[in-house]
Amino acid sequence: MSGRIVLVEGDITEQAVDAIVNAANSQLVLGAGVAGAIRARGGPSIQEECDAIGPIQVGDAAVTGAGDLPARFVIHAAGMPPGGSADEESVRSSLRRSFERAREKGCQTVAVPAIGAGIGGFSMQRCAEVSLEEARRHLEGDTDTTLTEIRFVLFGEPAYRIFEMVHDQARVVAQMERLEMARRQTR
Repeated sequence: MSGRIVLVEGDITEQAVDAIVNAANSQLVLGAGVAGAIRARGGPSIQEECDAIGPIQVGDAAVTGAGDLPARFVIHAAGMPPGGSADEESVRSSLRRSFERAREKGCQTVAVPAIGAGIGGFSMQRCAEVSLEEARRHLEGDTDTTLTEIRFVLFGEPAYRIFEMVHDQARVVAQMERLEMARRQTR
C-alpha cells in the first residue's frame, strides 16, 4: 500500500488537508450534519459553487473550493438523495468517486467522515467496513493515485471506536495471511 489510512476523532472542518469529503445529498444542498458544519465554517461560497454544479447522481461526487476551511477543496460525496437514506451501494460508490476526484485534483491528503452513518441512517459498523475497504482498495489498487493519506475523521468516541475495531481487525487478518504465506514458503 503506497498510502496510509489514519483514524482521528474530531471535527472534520478543522482538518488541514488537501480535500475534505462532505457527506452530501445528490442535490448538493448543505443541510445538517457534516454538510451543515462545512457550510457554517466554510462560508457561503461552497454552497454557491454547489448550486452551480448540482444536482448529481446518488453515488457520484463533485468538487468545489473550500471557502474558509483549512483545505483546498471540498469533495461532495452524494451518499443519499435529499431526505432519503444511504445504503451500502451509495456509500461505496460515492467514496470511490471521491477518491477518484481527489486523484484528479492531485490531492495527497483527504479527510473523510462516516458517510451515510449520520442523517443517512446507514449502520456505523457497516459504514466503517465499507469505508475502510474502499480506502484500502484505492491505495492498493490505483497505481495512479496521488493520495498518500486517507484520514477518517470521526465525530465522537463511539464512531471512532467502531472504525478502530474494524481497521484493527483488517490489519490482523492481513498479518495472519502474511504469516501463513511465510509458513508455506518455508516448507
